[in-house]
Amino acid sequence: MAEAPSVGSKVKLRLVTLSGDTIVEGVILPPAVEQHVTVKLPNGYNLSHPLSQMHVIESETKETQPSTQAPQPAHNPDLPSIRIIHTGGTIASKVDYVTGAVTAQFEPSDLVHHVPELQRIANIDAHKIGNMFSEDIRPMHWNQIIDATEKAFQQGCDGVVVTHGTDTLHISSSAVAYAWCGDGKKAPGRIAFVGSQRSSDRASSDAAQNLIAAVTWAAQGPTPTGNLSDCVVVAMHRTSDDGACSIHAATGVRKLHSSRRDAFRPVNTQPLATVIIGEGTNEIQLSEHYQKNRMQHSEREIATAASRFKSDLSIRQFMSGPWLLSAEINEAVESNVDALVIHGTGLGHVPIENPNEDAPQNLELRSSIQKAIDHNIPVMIVNQCIHGPVDMNVYSKGRIQQEMGILGHGITTSPEAAIVKLHYALSTDKDVREVLTTNLFGEEIHQIRD
Repeated sequence: MAEAPSVGSKVKLRLVTLSGDTIVEGVILPPAVEQHVTVKLPNGYNLSHPLSQMHVIESETKETQPSTQAPQPAHNPDLPSIRIIHTGGTIASKVDYVTGAVTAQFEPSDLVHHVPELQRIANIDAHKIGNMFSEDIRPMHWNQIIDATEKAFQQGCDGVVVTHGTDTLHISSSAVAYAWCGDGKKAPGRIAFVGSQRSSDRASSDAAQNLIAAVTWAAQGPTPTGNLSDCVVVAMHRTSDDGACSIHAATGVRKLHSSRRDAFRPVNTQPLATVIIGEGTNEIQLSEHYQKNRMQHSEREIATAASRFKSDLSIRQFMSGPWLLSAEINEAVESNVDALVIHGTGLGHVPIENPNEDAPQNLELRSSIQKAIDHNIPVMIVNQCIHGPVDMNVYSKGRIQQEMGILGHGITTSPEAAIVKLHYALSTDKDVREVLTTNLFGEEIHQIRD
């Protein structure tokens, strides 16, 4: 029986098939099936073939080269100082052609080295928190990011860029925005979160231009007012094409596509600005609504420290609809949760009425929710539709929910930003109802119908 070349080897094989012999070239992967060889072909597809019908023509084992850290460029006194806080994600990843998987392998120094344009924009240094994919990031990591931003400003940095996986980027950016601006103050400088949809070593990667846009904003953007969440922003591709990146308010953006390069879209607002990336020069174009807001804003005090989040809070989430039952709410209450969040339908509704007298589950659900509220557990509605407000004044259902004590009327941020706001209120021991009904730093953009 033939023996398969070692995983990672570059090979040329002759395969015996029903149609005759065929020659293939590629890289050996771990076998998909026992007693088979699996090859990643140059076109990106994988091929598996029985070992007994394979003959090795050529095999070259790839030697792993030790990584070398790129030299730090000389400090330019004419440029602002920007610190990159590195958490990981696809922007810090590359394809492992041994396994075919995307893995977190880039160090922050690698990112700077692979995007030399950054050195013309700012003096860059880096702080590494980790190489995490964003689905693994939790509130304790928000605090680590907040710690790192605090330290950066204390050490004289003009701005901060946080590299982060895209899946929960809008959640972490919202947390940092509430931490710095929730008390009515503003961050000492600009903070830009950035990620990428394609790994940094792919020809279609959006990593370089997203990073250029984020550093450009952190270094050259307007002085934050603390309104419209302009202290903390998200910089990502404006369209699927290169050349322009949107600067989104941290609490007014959400990832709305799993793979497109322009996956990040505003929620109930518009981007604050656009960074046009040209040959050697980058231009910042402020949006009309942001320019208008800057002229009308009241001055905020600069914060010297940010708030932190309690990492042991339990906030249970439920999806409103035909499958939501009282037993789920009861179990959560009995487990001593700190808050309940229901992703409501339409304008923010929950199935709590029984007009045909054939759905007693709805009345049982209403009773369970009321029990939670009576036990001083905050219950908040967020918008399952993503876009549009939570407006519990329009239908009688919503008015009943407000009478019960359900919170959330008037929310226009993304659902995740609203949940982070709830977490912020609980973490800082503030009155939850007061915080949720207060526009802390312009995160609630639109007035809703009365």
